[in-house]
Amino acid sequence: MYNSKIIGLGKYLPEQVVTNHDLSEMMDTNDAWIQERTGIKERRWIRKGTEDTSAVMGAKAARVAIERSGLKPDDIDFIVFATMTPDYYFPGCGVQIQDMLGMQTVGALDIRNQCSGFVYALSVADQYIKTGMYRNILVVGAEFHSNGLDKSTRGRSVTVIFGDGAGACVLSREKNLNKGILSTHLHSEGKYAEKLTVKSPSIKHWIPEILSSKEEDLSYFPYMDGTFVFKNAVVRFSEVIREGLLKNKLDKEDIDLLIPHQANLRIAQFIQKKFGLHDDQVFNNIMKYGNTTAASVIIALTEAWEQGLIKENTNVVLAAFGSGFTWGSVIIKW
Repeated sequence: MYNSKIIGLGKYLPEQVVTNHDLSEMMDTNDAWIQERTGIKERRWIRKGTEDTSAVMGAKAARVAIERSGLKPDDIDFIVFATMTPDYYFPGCGVQIQDMLGMQTVGALDIRNQCSGFVYALSVADQYIKTGMYRNILVVGAEFHSNGLDKSTRGRSVTVIFGDGAGACVLSREKNLNKGILSTHLHSEGKYAEKLTVKSPSIKHWIPEILSSKEEDLSYFPYMDGTFVFKNAVVRFSEVIREGLLKNKLDKEDIDLLIPHQANLRIAQFIQKKFGLHDDQVFNNIMKYGNTTAASVIIALTEAWEQGLIKENTNVVLAAFGSGFTWGSVIIKW
């Protein structure tokens, strides 16, 4: 039996910065309105005409993570790719990463758990390593939101939140069972699926039906019941963090760094206050990047590590909540 440990981290953000002022020129909104509700000041959107997609960004982040791990692409035994914005309806982005990085014909698994995607992907990879099936696994989270958002005033409550980007990590075996990923905890509640969703195109409502509709069909734009999602998120975040701490006989005082999914700064601040954590115990970067869904936790984890906030023996807690509803946590002893 093994534990898994993160031995390499990488991130990639598109060059184009889109500020709240930029959005105010597209729709009826302003910087104060956006910051008050979300805490976001700017986000990155892929510039039209560039090569970037979810898979391409994921590959760029993965190259950094693999290089930092000291491994080579051929040392990777398996790929887990989390995204809700794949390049194709099928196949998934995992196989594209295998090709882009020139890897051997290793397995590639795609995870569709939206904002909880990276936490779910990390949990899957962790189990593969714990059982001894694989030695080195590449885990990627990437999202290309900007091309699918309603950039009119009608869609402002959702559009102002989301950004594009990617992050990646390499997991490897750790013989010390008191180090690395100590536990992961996953949950879902599908009865609220339509509170945060994109309904089309789907097999039951495909392109010809959308195009032939006599009325304006908005089912291909994201829908979110923001108040309902917020209320559920703060409850589930708290529960799943406590679950992870209890499993490992830790108290909230043992948290060195909490990295929550970057959905809304107000949610993160609510959780921080609930657990009585100081500012230096919680890492947020939503102000710069917005909500990058399956990429948000891994981008934040990478940035925290790059800033020297994560060192040997740091207790790191990852937590996420999103569409599905799905939520989860990861407890790591670095």
